[in-house]
Amino acid sequence: MAGVQLLPTPLTGVYEWPGLSEYDQVWQAMKDFTDLRNEDSRDQIWLVEHLPVYTLGQAGRTEHVLNPSAIPVVKTDRGGQVTYHGPGQVVAYVLADLRRMKVTVRDMVNRLESAVISTLQSFGIGDACRKPGAPGVYVPWDQDLAKIAALGLKVRKGCTYHGVSLNVDMDLSPFEGIDPCGYKGLKTVSMASCGTHVSWEEVALMLAGNIIRECGVRVE
Repeated sequence: MAGVQLLPTPLTGVYEWPGLSEYDQVWQAMKDFTDLRNEDSRDQIWLVEHLPVYTLGQAGRTEHVLNPSAIPVVKTDRGGQVTYHGPGQVVAYVLADLRRMKVTVRDMVNRLESAVISTLQSFGIGDACRKPGAPGVYVPWDQDLAKIAALGLKVRKGCTYHGVSLNVDMDLSPFEGIDPCGYKGLKTVSMASCGTHVSWEEVALMLAGNIIRECGVRVE
């Protein structure tokens, strides 16, 4: 994390990356943090707002990138297929020790989904839900379900990095350049397009607090 000063938040163990952040820089910092930690290291949550980028998961298929235009595509090591990160989206990177928590990756995914659902409910989006077989969080939209949050994790040394992204108030058109999460025609929405207008900071802190509570992240 050379040259980057993470900003403390009112929540213990939760830090914000300053400004709009380059994906590669944050990704490398997550790997460095994971490599250096030991069984006594406290978990952390990093709240990030990225510059525009498409990320393709470890088993991601390039045919799901339809028209990237000028947006860079980064092949990364998280689970899942392709998604988009950009301004107006809260990304919460969860650096947690699963062995200490005694939970599986599947359990962690489920808990992260619960944290997002709780966050959306706090801001009046009470019909957020899961979709069987398709990790993430969805809301009813035009007699179907639209995706409002995506997630993908990597586990190394028994610890997670990467995390979850929640669309707050952003330009959604870049999602039209991909099959979001590998699903052709999947509609992607934001809290704003659902009629909920709140600040990035409010959502980021609410989400981080819910992740700590729902996931059992050890930040103290």
